[in-house]
Amino acid sequence: MHSEEQETQAPKAPDRGDVMDKLVALCKRRGFIFQSSEIYGGLNSCWDYGPLGVDLKNNIKAAWWHSMTWMRDDIEGLDAAILMHPRVWEASGHVAGFTDPLVDCKLCKQRFRADQVGEARCPQKPSVAPGAPGCPGELTEARLFNLMFQTHIGPLEDDGARIYLRPETAQGIYVNFHNVLQPSRQKIPFGIAQIGKAFRNEISPGNFIFRSREFEQMEMQFFVKPETASEWFEYWKEARYNWYQRIGITPSRLRFHPHGPHELAHYARAAFDIEYRYPFGWRELEGIHNRGDFDLTQHQQASGKDLSYFDETTRERFVPYIIETSAGVDRTLLTCLVDAYEEQAERVVLHLSPKIAPITVAIFPLVKRDGMPEIAQRITAMLRPDFKVFYDESGSVGRRYRRQDEIGTPYAVTVDSETLTHASVTLRDRESMAQERVSIDGLPERLRALLA
Repeated sequence: MHSEEQETQAPKAPDRGDVMDKLVALCKRRGFIFQSSEIYGGLNSCWDYGPLGVDLKNNIKAAWWHSMTWMRDDIEGLDAAILMHPRVWEASGHVAGFTDPLVDCKLCKQRFRADQVGEARCPQKPSVAPGAPGCPGELTEARLFNLMFQTHIGPLEDDGARIYLRPETAQGIYVNFHNVLQPSRQKIPFGIAQIGKAFRNEISPGNFIFRSREFEQMEMQFFVKPETASEWFEYWKEARYNWYQRIGITPSRLRFHPHGPHELAHYARAAFDIEYRYPFGWRELEGIHNRGDFDLTQHQQASGKDLSYFDETTRERFVPYIIETSAGVDRTLLTCLVDAYEEQAERVVLHLSPKIAPITVAIFPLVKRDGMPEIAQRITAMLRPDFKVFYDESGSVGRRYRRQDEIGTPYAVTVDSETLTHASVTLRDRESMAQERVSIDGLPERLRALLA
């Protein structure tokens, strides 16, 4: 078994205010996330996911989808269209009420959400908020700004052709309630899950991918009898909180935030946020809402279609209540990166859970001679059907370990001189940096056991 180059592990450092800048730099350098249209100066608050970022994103979505649909028999999947009939958004209240209060700074001409001016910074005086003491800018009166992106369908750009890019994925679930219920032969309680893009013309996006104008949601709407809504609301609060811990999020950095009377949406009977402690403070990670019968009732009235449910056991007909779990893919990904990032004495490491890490195992030949690269390539080919693998023969083995630590690869396999005589390799664990000898033939089984 070979030795690494002075690997030592320092205690976990406390959160630092500059961690976001370091994380953004790491994401670009290592191929996680880039600013959209960067060669043209970039497009504000729009992001492209690179090779590692798209794998991490897909792994997060797969973990959510697996827990919501594969592991349950009471939740069905859906992929609704982004473009929907404009009356959907009238019935849901988005056309009239999906707004934020907007103010302008008369000095710098920047626009800000009126309720978040205290967190914003005026470009003319970056150390203070616009319109606040110390900033000479004066704010305009607040006015309401609709967050939905408008476009037109067909050849004519008139009012009759106006449609919207969906600002959430939930409405696609509500209008398909019966379409899913009937062929799936489900009975209440049951849910419909969906992952998809949504778009909001945010006034003040920021904090990297935490708040952006194009984003992806993981939403599940659970349809229940009205008298059981409170029970299911508590069930889904606990289930969703536990899911974040299963994908590796530190429990002490999670908490529940109940919506008070002034925070509660007009349609909600109860609402809790799962919050995470980011470097910029506690912020919402996921929302769990008891939406009552508002959504199906609104669409039933607006469309003239019956969206009630008939219970064959009790012989009663009712409009189901809905328990919603709504999470952002991009925000979850950011949370995983922030939570995993650590600077140690000898390395930077992402402690990503092996369940979601973009690369599962890296394979190295110790040196580029004596047939080691050829053996390493054969091992790579052997593991590729079952694991996300990465082959690297460039630089010292210690440096190669550091590169993989920085992108969160949980395991590394090294072909060395002992491999040539005993057909075994060194398997190295990212967390402990401990090494063990494993036979080449037994490597797939050992990795599966570690990932179980």
